[in-house]
Amino acid sequence: MAAPREDLSRLVFEHTGVLLRGAMAMGFTQADAEELVQDTFVAFLQARDRFEGRSSVRTFLFGILYNKGAELSRKHQREERSEDIEKIFDAQFDGAGHWLADRPRGPDEEALDHELAEAISECAKGLSMDQKTAFFMKETEGLSSQEVCNTLGITDTNLRVLLYRARLRLRECLERTWERR
Repeated sequence: MAAPREDLSRLVFEHTGVLLRGAMAMGFTQADAEELVQDTFVAFLQARDRFEGRSSVRTFLFGILYNKGAELSRKHQREERSEDIEKIFDAQFDGAGHWLADRPRGPDEEALDHELAEAISECAKGLSMDQKTAFFMKETEGLSSQEVCNTLGITDTNLRVLLYRARLRLRECLERTWERR
């Protein structure tokens, strides 16, 4: 369906309102709904040669809108889960990045802490022995940097690198773990 410019303008004019209402009825915000409608028209323009006319143009557009909406919903869910794990993970550390072992916890936090501890333990299996040892000595056991360096026989700079890499790998692993839930 190769349409001249006037036909495309008419198509957009006729269907924008109904598609926008449809996107908002799917539960999207005004901004997300407008973006979905734009994405729908872009996808339609890319696929219009495949439109065989077996359904109305409106039905075809709503099919595209539905698929684009499902993609956006999945994206929002992944982002929300990622934010949840970040909040839980960040709550385990103080402003300086040290493990908070003695803070008071309620039953919900206890359950989340237990789940997070299991996930961290599983993710720690992917760390090198040096990273794992440095991380747990510093963050879990609360040893000073100097004590960790002396115990492991490493420099302060090497310790910072080990801790940075351990935290980064743990965070990446935890995010992947949380996305699968």
